[in-house]
Amino acid sequence: QWVSTQSRWGGLNQRVRLVSLHLLLVVMSYSKGLAGVVAGESAICQIGSHGTEHSSLLYRGYSIVDLAEHALFEEVAFLLLYGELPSASQLSSYKAKLASYRELPASLRSVIEQIPGSAHPMDVLRTGCSFLGTIEPEGSGRTQEDVTNRLIASFASVLLYWFHWTTKAVRINTVTDPADCIAKHFLKLLRNDGTEPDDLVVKTVNASLILYAEHDFNASTFVSRVTASTLSDMYSCITAGIGTLRGFLHGGANEAAMTMLEQIRSPDEAESTLATMLKQKKLIYGFGHRIYKNGVDPRSPLIKEFSRTLSQQPYGKPNLFVVSERVEQWMAANKKLYPNADFYSASAYHQCGIPTDFFTPLFVIARTAGWSAHVFEQRRNNKLIRPMSQYTGPELQPFVPVVSRQDAKLSPTQLRSCL
Repeated sequence: QWVSTQSRWGGLNQRVRLVSLHLLLVVMSYSKGLAGVVAGESAICQIGSHGTEHSSLLYRGYSIVDLAEHALFEEVAFLLLYGELPSASQLSSYKAKLASYRELPASLRSVIEQIPGSAHPMDVLRTGCSFLGTIEPEGSGRTQEDVTNRLIASFASVLLYWFHWTTKAVRINTVTDPADCIAKHFLKLLRNDGTEPDDLVVKTVNASLILYAEHDFNASTFVSRVTASTLSDMYSCITAGIGTLRGFLHGGANEAAMTMLEQIRSPDEAESTLATMLKQKKLIYGFGHRIYKNGVDPRSPLIKEFSRTLSQQPYGKPNLFVVSERVEQWMAANKKLYPNADFYSASAYHQCGIPTDFFTPLFVIARTAGWSAHVFEQRRNNKLIRPMSQYTGPELQPFVPVVSRQDAKLSPTQLRSCL
């Protein structure tokens, strides 16, 4: 409730903005983890009920249900980046543009070959993104859109060139059929055996990319916007997003969920395993979401159906799906927690033949579209993002000369790091 008045001080007209005490207290209040804090405006993603009893998710006004069922990921990337769905001719041109970006420069391939096979795949993407920014920097005729499309198109090439080099000492050709969608391109590079991926597998990966493409001010997107607000370059914004998504409380949850599921041999064993984990105060990844506290993540039922359908195929793993369902049922009955997008993505990806530690890198390929859309939006109406903290440290202390000080009280770990 802002009130504007006109006043004359020293002969100068000044606009005085007054705020109610109530609003001031809200603005200055502390919320751990920024929970419930509105940190900006955005026209990209909307989370709500939209007249239904369940939560829903819209990308620029389009339901993810419709997008996941009918669209290619490239269409959704275009929507997020350019504001509207493409026409048939625009989609054809955009796919051709992305396909032209799949080949990796020789210098980048050389850098990738220096990354050890023991590295986490997310570190490979982070390094690839950062190095690409040194040889193809933003500016000088290379727009933010050019950089974004280059990254969306080449992240699969970076990851899978490294994978085949470190596991088989093979330098793969990262150029596939220009007609291939990104999901098919990824699967072809992963297998590198000249065969065509199964249509259902391609459709599953494509839908997962759509579901992972955008999700409002999540941790990695917010970090990307913070970085953009400092007027940093596009590569820095995306690198920051990758580093944030790497954590198990964010993108890495799908990998952690799969690791848990692999340890459960039967539906009955699922219940005892979960009870033991909770007793030991261990986190059960893939359940609950800060945004969807009172309902189901609207992405979860969609990817669950893909997992179910995959489990019914000759190459599927029906026991994995049945175990996953029992875990879902037990968590709902005993903890009132429901699966988020990561839980059934784990079993779906596994049945598509995707290694577990590639789950989050696939998330990166998808979310680069969302991160970039938010960077564009932040740049259009920028203000440096600089919140305050609630100080909990000591009050003013007298300075003691070094010759008069006693040893600092340090933990064994701290002692080892500094002495």
